[in-house]
Amino acid sequence: MRTSLLALVALAGAVGVCRAGDSGSLAWKTDQDSVALVQGERVVWQFHFGANETKPCFHPVALLEGPDLVWHRPPDHPWHLGLWFSWKFINGVNYWEEDTKTGLLAGRTEWETPRIETRPDFSARIAIKLVYRPAGGALVLTERRRIEISPPNPQGAYRQDWELTFTAGGQDVVVDRTPLAHEPNGQPWGGYAGLSVRFARGLQGARAVTDQSEIQFSEGRYRGKASAMDYSGLIDGREAGIAILDQPGNLNAPSPWYAIADQTMCYFSPAVLCYGPHTIRAGQGLTLRYRLIVHPGRWDAERLRAESERFLAALPKE
Repeated sequence: MRTSLLALVALAGAVGVCRAGDSGSLAWKTDQDSVALVQGERVVWQFHFGANETKPCFHPVALLEGPDLVWHRPPDHPWHLGLWFSWKFINGVNYWEEDTKTGLLAGRTEWETPRIETRPDFSARIAIKLVYRPAGGALVLTERRRIEISPPNPQGAYRQDWELTFTAGGQDVVVDRTPLAHEPNGQPWGGYAGLSVRFARGLQGARAVTDQSEIQFSEGRYRGKASAMDYSGLIDGREAGIAILDQPGNLNAPSPWYAIADQTMCYFSPAVLCYGPHTIRAGQGLTLRYRLIVHPGRWDAERLRAESERFLAALPKE
């Protein structure tokens, strides 16, 4: 069954000073199922971990004064959760798509009480332990996830630093994805799994760039390797985007990206398994690190390279 308990939240600095152009002060809002940074009546970001979700996720994900950049549970793919992480297959069991009748999955993601620290400067840290198991079966994989979130700057931009560490149980674990079109039983839409963003329904003029150049979509799809990608567009009359930066120590780095821009969907992901499955040996681990930046305007390759350099400089030295 899905598991979610009350968050342990250190709530400090309940109301903050106004920033230039703000319609209200920043403040923290918490309940038994979520934690949110709010600005007046608007939600800047909200992390959901309640039993009504099949996986922890972020929605809304917005700039100061809006707009919301993501779409939670769109009708075409109700398992798209705004901003979230999910494997597709673990040992052949589907952890991605929910049964449209029951809302449940063959592979279950469960989690313990999140430890959430909210700070007076409106930064936050989220630490959460998750387990993965087939419905009715024993756990096959555990995860420790830590997300550091910066305060919004005066332009409304902020970052999320994700660290996800997966550990196999007593047996080898194979994490996999839908095969690509040229593979046996492959599909044109194959290759997805991992950290994902489903953009808001109203996004127009979608454009994506890597840290090398602007990309070209082929039949609404893009696959390619790069250290960073930014996906932007026009929402409610305002240009905005989300950038994701890869870390060189990640599996398959530089990241094998999967992006969609067509009439039905705007989506992108550092799809870590895009080109093939990966085996985590019994008792061994896999760690992934990403920096995600929510920002106004549109970024180019030069800006992405600069942000990647800052991200790498901030990583702990090993």
